[in-house]
Amino acid sequence: MRYLLLSLLLLSSLACAELPETDWLELMPDEDRQALEAMPEISHDSPEQDGTFYDPSGLKQQDKNLPAVMYSAKTVAALDGKAIRLGGYPVPLETDSQGRSILFFLVPYPGACIHVPPPPPNQLVLVRYPAGIELEDIYAPLWVSGTLQVEQVSNELADAAYALEAGAVRLVTEEDL
Repeated sequence: MRYLLLSLLLLSSLACAELPETDWLELMPDEDRQALEAMPEISHDSPEQDGTFYDPSGLKQQDKNLPAVMYSAKTVAALDGKAIRLGGYPVPLETDSQGRSILFFLVPYPGACIHVPPPPPNQLVLVRYPAGIELEDIYAPLWVSGTLQVEQVSNELADAAYALEAGAVRLVTEEDL
């Protein structure tokens, strides 16, 4: 009985601990990561510069002259079903009746929905979070924890190669830095 109690205490303390951070580059197969690192600098000119803040193409890749890695939906099979914690920025898609975001894309850098070019599909994660989170600022970074799935998702806004069933979503705080 004593060992059972100790085991339960250990398990509950581990459950409260946050998962280690997964780096965005870990979502890319090695050949994509190498191609990205070898790619020449590309322009991130944005519609903000001409006073336009909405790009109707959203996160869809429009420039067909970029290296192939910028269109890649190749995934890392070993991550399928794995519990991860990923930091990124939200692109809201759907809210609940209280206005909390329950479905959003998580992207590796702020403003990905308005900057050109957008990230490749294997650098976009569709997050499903039924509990919802109030998103007051899409430029505020989030920590998202849950189970990652290799899942091709395509809608009018973006193509993503992964989806994440989130168990926890929270804003990044100064203590995290």
